[in-house]
Amino acid sequence: MMETRLMRTGNKVTCIEPGAEVVPPSFVYPYNMVSEDRLGMYWRLMLKRKWVIVATIFVALTIGAISSFRATRLYEAVGRIAILRENPNSLGLKGSEGINTSEDFDDMSVMLDTQVKILQSDMLAREVIKDLHLEANPSFVGHSIAPVEESSDPLAAKPADPGRDDSLLDQLKGSLLVSVVPRTQIVQISYLSPDPRLSAQIVNALAHAYIEQNFKTKYDAMMQTSEWLNSELGGLKTKVESSQEKLVRYQKDHGILGIDEKENIVTSKLDELNKELTKAEADRIEKQSQYEISQSGDADLVATIENGTFDKLRAEQADIRSQIAQAKMQFGPAYPKVLMLEDQLEQNNAALQGEIERIKTLYKNEFLAAQQREKMLRASLEQQKQEANALNESAIEYNLLKRDVETNRQLYEGLLQKMKEAGVSAGLKSSNVRIVDAARIPTYPAKPNIPRTMAMALFLGIVGSLGIVFVMERIDNTVHTPEEAQLISALPSLGIIPRRLHNRNGQQKLLAGNDLISEAEDKVELVTHGRPKSEIAESYRALRTSILLSTTGQPPRVIVVTSALPQEGKTTTSTNSAIVLAQRGARVLLVDADLRRPGIHRLLGIPAVTGLSTLLTGSGTFENTVIASSKIPNLSILPAGPIPPQPAELLGSDVMHNFIQQWREEYDHIVIDTPPVLSVTDAVLLSVKADSVLLVIRAGVTSKPALRRSSDLLQQVNARVVGVVVNGVDTRSPDMQGYYYYGSKYGAYYTEDSSKTAYGS
Repeated sequence: MMETRLMRTGNKVTCIEPGAEVVPPSFVYPYNMVSEDRLGMYWRLMLKRKWVIVATIFVALTIGAISSFRATRLYEAVGRIAILRENPNSLGLKGSEGINTSEDFDDMSVMLDTQVKILQSDMLAREVIKDLHLEANPSFVGHSIAPVEESSDPLAAKPADPGRDDSLLDQLKGSLLVSVVPRTQIVQISYLSPDPRLSAQIVNALAHAYIEQNFKTKYDAMMQTSEWLNSELGGLKTKVESSQEKLVRYQKDHGILGIDEKENIVTSKLDELNKELTKAEADRIEKQSQYEISQSGDADLVATIENGTFDKLRAEQADIRSQIAQAKMQFGPAYPKVLMLEDQLEQNNAALQGEIERIKTLYKNEFLAAQQREKMLRASLEQQKQEANALNESAIEYNLLKRDVETNRQLYEGLLQKMKEAGVSAGLKSSNVRIVDAARIPTYPAKPNIPRTMAMALFLGIVGSLGIVFVMERIDNTVHTPEEAQLISALPSLGIIPRRLHNRNGQQKLLAGNDLISEAEDKVELVTHGRPKSEIAESYRALRTSILLSTTGQPPRVIVVTSALPQEGKTTTSTNSAIVLAQRGARVLLVDADLRRPGIHRLLGIPAVTGLSTLLTGSGTFENTVIASSKIPNLSILPAGPIPPQPAELLGSDVMHNFIQQWREEYDHIVIDTPPVLSVTDAVLLSVKADSVLLVIRAGVTSKPALRRSSDLLQQVNARVVGVVVNGVDTRSPDMQGYYYYGSKYGAYYTEDSSKTAYGS
């Protein structure tokens, strides 16, 4: 006895009847639908459009190969010259016209860029054309410019042709490339030409012309400078003599007799007077001090003044006083010796007083003499200052004249020296430019660079192919994967039906419309009966399980199968769904309700004289119209019958409703095949009477707006749409690698072609 099983899907628990099949979720829901990485999506997109990518790359490579092999072979000759930094020019003159020295530029890079422009100038180009006679060289002028025929008469004047000259210049400069080697003072010159020898000649001729022009410019500049210096020296010499004469005359007129202003007589005398006045002031101060001391009359103060006589008298006075004091103590005050000593003391005092008076007179006279001398010296100094001030005023003009003389003399001597140096430098052929590498005749063509061209073509082909792929994917408006169907219709994906069927030899046969190009037993409409172990049959059984689990409670009885547009496989899905339901043991009625373009009777090979249309019009009975399948037990077929004039009215009538109710009592499942939803309204009328509605689409055929519109129409009438069936899926397509991986890889182990798989028998 079989037990009822429970199946959990998320938070939903579904009851599975005994005998029902349970398929892995990978058959029902897309594998890794939500968390698919973007890189994987891009990879599958490229695999899907791989032939577009291959074709685009092939076209790009073909174009690159054709352009490379048809292009003219061009040879590139390369030469290098060094433009060294010059020392300051020997003349020491900045800004000399035509002299290209390092002092003319604040930065070496600016100087090198300037020299590059000179190398690219029309003047040097004309020199090269003239030296190599390029105007008469067919390899140079090519077919665009007619070569000039050389005249036998060398004196014959050639008419000037400005247009031709410009063409020759453009021809030369168009293939010429001059550039600075980074972080060096080396300039590289390269030229492209079909003639390898001519390429080397032009590069070398340009280098020599540049060196000659550089030297000539310097030589001309030096000669011009020498001539200018020579003309200026005469006037400058006269100017030096005149300024020197003015200086001597001014020196005589103003009494500036010294060698210079620091050694003249007035200045020397002023210094001497200043020194004498300083000494006189010091002497007057000393004499004044002695005079004031002597005038005080105080012997003690006078004693501070050095005087031999006064000092002697003071010593005698002290000695007499000492003797008087001793005699008084010994003999008394009236003793004759004491009296004699007192007389001597009076005489001494009188002599001291006379000496003091003499000292007063002496120091007074000395003070008055020192004072008078100071006064006279000060007066002389003031007079000499006036003379010195007058001399200073004259010295200003004197210094100006003297400085003018010195400047003119220095300028004259400097220019004379430079003129001599210019004469020597003009005769020296020295240059800061030298050839590092002379151009050699190239042995291999530089253009076209076939590897680089092919690599560029490959790159452009890859980029272009990716752009085309993304554009094609952008404009592709069809549904390819169950994920897209779910996002557009907001309906679950019930099943994925492959579009490939393996035959007995393990080879794949591709569906053509609704049929495979194969024997009758390999028809896809009967694949579940003719090839029950095939991959497609397993997909229909997975769809059957999804249908049985699509509703809660009990499995749906009335199942309407429709599509958005014709040729999407709804009839195939209806037939195989009915077969797999019958194989489960249920009583199944397959009804062809497509009364406009019926097809079930042709697929199953049954007559269609009577059918659903005769039942709805009352022209027959159900028992006489229904046909029991002889090959598939439990399966009954009700064909469409004759095409009626008004199919929609018949399908929406109460008679159709009554028949459906009758069939519910007699069968376990009624599978009704209906016309497309967007073509006619028949399917919409029947969808409201069904327990479940299946919306069939074809991968890569059904458009997104059609699917969205079909889903909206069915949901607007509250039809029980249980999901979408994606039909005609290429399981090996990159779009389906993630969705059908496990179902196709591991499912093949149990199919009839398992011996052909990688897992062995």
